[in-house]
Amino acid sequence: MKIGSILAIYFLFFCFSAFALLPFGVRTSDEAGEERVPGQAESAPHRFDLPRHLGRAAILALVFFAIYYANWQFGWVTVDDLDFYNPPVNAAS
Repeated sequence: MKIGSILAIYFLFFCFSAFALLPFGVRTSDEAGEERVPGQAESAPHRFDLPRHLGRAAILALVFFAIYYANWQFGWVTVDDLDFYNPPVNAAS
């Protein structure tokens, strides 16, 4: 696999991870014990720590990419395994 492909696939996993982790680890103003700003939604985050969030997303993306790359290297799950419309014909029948 070329380095460009590796970077592109990792970037896709990173974007997915960053989006998927958005609702985790965020506290509202009520949970933080702070007063809400007038007009603020009750569910709005009190403080969003972007560097911490991106760090967590980078680690999760690294795990996903490692699994993907291992599968690409060893061929555990192939395209033929995911073809549910044309299953292989059983030779014993």
